[in-house]
Amino acid sequence: MTPVTIIVRHPKENPKKCSVLPLKGRPDLSFVNYPVKTPLALEGYVRLAAEGPALSAADGDCGILLLDGSWRWAGFMTQTFDHVPPRSLHGYQTAYPRVSKLGTDPDNGLASIEALYLAYHILGRPTAGLLDHYHWADDFLRLNQLV
Repeated sequence: MTPVTIIVRHPKENPKKCSVLPLKGRPDLSFVNYPVKTPLALEGYVRLAAEGPALSAADGDCGILLLDGSWRWAGFMTQTFDHVPPRSLHGYQTAYPRVSKLGTDPDNGLASIEALYLAYHILGRPTAGLLDHYHWADDFLRLNQLV
């Protein structure tokens, strides 16, 4: 059985701009607020990150940890979860029209929903419904030749 995907949300992440919040309630996802009050059992999980080895089919049995927040906040959150092996999603483009005023967005940065979709796609997990509420879904799929 595939482990549930854990999404840790930073409290300063604007719910109106949050691309994964519409997925709350799906049985394959667990939303946790940051800072995490009770330690999470993350053995066998990989953390989606801007840097690190590429996520691949070899990670198919692993759970996914997704840190949801602006890139500035995700940097702080990463310190709490740096023991979880990072996996990157290089070679993909975001469709999310964002520009960091602080210059904190990495070149290969993706919206959380884009990263989640790609992770499920790469690992062969069902992607149905993931992009239903994502305004830029068609652009994202077209940009990355996923249609």
